Amino acid sequence: MANELSRCIDTNRVADPKEGLLLDLSYTLDDRSECCQEGETPDLDIAQPVAPPILPWLELIQHYSHLVMAVVDVATKVGTPPQPHPVLFANRYFCRLTGIRTEGGHLDLSFFDRLALSHQKALRERFRRHFLSALLQHAYGQRGLVSQRLLHEPLVVALPDSETGQMRQVELRLRTAEQGLSITAISPELEASLAACWAEPPSHEQIATQLLSKEPAFKQLLAALKPENYTVSGQILIEGVDVTERETSKALIQLLVGHESVLGTRRFEQANALMKQLFSATDSFLLSAENSQAQLFTRLDQPEWQIATYPIEDLQGSAFLRATERREVVNVPDLSLDCTTPCEVDMLKQGARSLLLIPLVMRTAQLGDSTAQMVGLVGITSPKPYAFDQADCSRAMTLIPALTAAMRHSVQDRFTNIHPSVRWRFEQEAERLSLGLPPAPIVFEGVYPLYGISDIRGSSDERNRAIQKDLVAQFQLALAVVEAAGRSVNNALVGQLALDLADHIATLEVGVTVDSEVTLLRYLQAEVEVHFTYFAQHSAEAEAAIAQYKAAIDANHGCVYTARAVYDETIGHINGLLRETWNQWQQSMQAITAHYCDLEATDGIDHMIYAGQAIDPTFTEFQLKSLRYEQLRAVCDCARKGFALKAAYDTDMTITHLVLVQGYTVDIVHDETTERLFDVRGTRDTRYEIVKKRIDKACDAEMGDRITQPGMLTVVYSTSEEWHEYERYLRYLHREGIVDGHVEQGTVEPLQGVSGLKFARVRVNPE
Repeated sequence: MANELSRCIDTNRVADPKEGLLLDLSYTLDDRSECCQEGETPDLDIAQPVAPPILPWLELIQHYSHLVMAVVDVATKVGTPPQPHPVLFANRYFCRLTGIRTEGGHLDLSFFDRLALSHQKALRERFRRHFLSALLQHAYGQRGLVSQRLLHEPLVVALPDSETGQMRQVELRLRTAEQGLSITAISPELEASLAACWAEPPSHEQIATQLLSKEPAFKQLLAALKPENYTVSGQILIEGVDVTERETSKALIQLLVGHESVLGTRRFEQANALMKQLFSATDSFLLSAENSQAQLFTRLDQPEWQIATYPIEDLQGSAFLRATERREVVNVPDLSLDCTTPCEVDMLKQGARSLLLIPLVMRTAQLGDSTAQMVGLVGITSPKPYAFDQADCSRAMTLIPALTAAMRHSVQDRFTNIHPSVRWRFEQEAERLSLGLPPAPIVFEGVYPLYGISDIRGSSDERNRAIQKDLVAQFQLALAVVEAAGRSVNNALVGQLALDLADHIATLEVGVTVDSEVTLLRYLQAEVEVHFTYFAQHSAEAEAAIAQYKAAIDANHGCVYTARAVYDETIGHINGLLRETWNQWQQSMQAITAHYCDLEATDGIDHMIYAGQAIDPTFTEFQLKSLRYEQLRAVCDCARKGFALKAAYDTDMTITHLVLVQGYTVDIVHDETTERLFDVRGTRDTRYEIVKKRIDKACDAEMGDRITQPGMLTVVYSTSEEWHEYERYLRYLHREGIVDGHVEQGTVEPLQGVSGLKFARVRVNPE
């Protein structure tokens, strides 16, 4: 029975990978009945439908296999010059990559020249192991002294595809059959080298050790293992598989998980190129969410990225938010069919039709009403619809851990400003987490705080005046529209609307309230602008007034924003001047001792410095005193830069300067659930934070005026020891001509929960 069945399937056989068979499962019901006697059931469950004839198995392998395969004939004789080994068989893919002719040829230097030098050396090493195995069998009569793992160790080489020009990564392995290579004679030189290496037959372990360590005697043996020193015959099978995608992913992950920031570096350019190569994409982008805003970064291959900002609310219903909510890769096959938010519309306008969105979700910025918290999202695009498939999604999923780690590190550098002085501790923690260890708190204990603020006084009044001016201008334009309409439309309601607008203008000219900016603009939208179409239909004069109204509206803010734009520009210039001055001083301050410095700019700037041995192990008391004195010099320089403010910007705003002294240390800890990089730990340290928030508005307990005054430096302290130290610093500043010699002193009126603070105040001299 078995012989009959074997006869039926012997003509075409599909290969079992282990046995080298090729089995053809093209059976019919009639074929099966011929193989079975009446009433018998065959041992195999053979498919009934008739399969079409297939090509001979060799032609399938030769022309259609995606594997790289070649059989090399090995034949050398002792004392004869080495000759190129002929290729007995090579399939089309092997020829395509190596450049040898399809009809045959030689595995000569033309193949090796296409490899990198390191790959040439490694491939020759793989061949040498097979010859060594055959040599050991000839000399000692033992098979398998070289382990199969070493004989079949894979080697990844890079070869250019002759048809596409693209570099392909191919994993090659060399194999021989049980009797694949046979050495029948060796030269005296090789025999002597063999005896010098092993006087007795070596063990399997000894061979493995020598291949690893390559002691001098073994190196001499390998040097003597040349084709002219032995007679050999047999064949070696070269087989390989294209692993370009795997190796590209590997290289990409290695770039992403490095200790340095990826964004804004050469490493990012490399990672971005690999990302696009891996997914055959034409472009990529980043989406970062912080607080209530999202930023879209495009044109990542350009020196200057294009940045677009959107409110978090504008992401609701978007594919971007779907990706973060599901915490999985989302494929958008055709963006033109799924484009509901401004961000997606902008992407479509830039030519993106297909999107592959890779979310990087972690405990940071909150995205709207979503429970997912996202530090960023990496996207790749194609101008073609349906450019990505499920295989791309699966491949992208494997990149999420590395991308998340890279984005966490880079976003901290780019957006939350992890200072170089403490970055080492964050890198240390990232490495721990990458090893699967539980998270550990990032704490710096026993550091000295140094706080200072340069506050723009009068900025709130200045902004209110700008709001008032813009609102009056917009209401006057609206009144012009209604009055023009009233001259053509005989309607009592139009007249009443004009009177309402006149009343609002009269109220605005007196002043604005906290909610005026929002409520009055909503009033104009709901009561006036909504009727523009009706007014324009009945009056050409009203139509012209409407055009004038719309021309005055700022496109980005949806209202008249002229005076406020001037205010914003002025505040920006002042903050920029103060920030630039402070950053210049930071260079000399960091030279004293490495310390953490956080600078925030709103209406002025405030700085928070932490210094101590937890950050700089070489920290000493002298460095602390030097840093404190340098802080005072830097703040005085900021004060000097502000003296020309009134003349330069035609404003009543002034700048005040304050330094808060604390003689004892605090502990700071990083908490991912808060916006700040560090928070103080403990109730004693919290007192310092309370003082920081309220001290710039504090008043003199006796005189009642603010302790900070324009053009003056105010120092707030608690103890006599602190005052003695800072009195000396003020004397030094006077000696340098930086401040006046007269020092005003007083007591700070009690703050909520804090009392007993004192202050000293000196006038800063112009340069």
